[in-house]
Amino acid sequence: MNAWKMFFDGGVNIKGVRFGAILISPVGQHYPAIARLRFFCTNNTAEYEACIMSMNMAIDQDVEELIIMGDSDLIIRQAQGEWKTRDIKFIPYKQHVEDISKRFKSIEFRYVPHLHNELVDALATLASMLPYPGNLHINPPEIQI
Repeated sequence: MNAWKMFFDGGVNIKGVRFGAILISPVGQHYPAIARLRFFCTNNTAEYEACIMSMNMAIDQDVEELIIMGDSDLIIRQAQGEWKTRDIKFIPYKQHVEDISKRFKSIEFRYVPHLHNELVDALATLASMLPYPGNLHINPPEIQI
């Protein structure tokens, strides 16, 4: 199996919105990433942002087969199609995840307990602790509803 693995986690604390991701190649090479958002949002929105960032990382590495793992029941179950997206603010996020998913030959979403997602949780926490470079930022994506 040539599937890459991706772990992601996002969250909100007093210092802001942060997330982390780790892309792991089939041979075990780890590619970590951290980011902070310049706008406040809910934990679930931060989780969606982390998932999307991680999927884009995989696309940048020309990954064709991807297994995405996260400890957010909501994001994983919605991406799997098991849960409906009732909250209107998550509909564009879910659609964006579906659109990006089409760029992979195969993609699978798996829920992992928080205990098994500690490394990316630590990366997300680290992101909130680092000083923020005021002149460097990524604008949020514009999504029309």
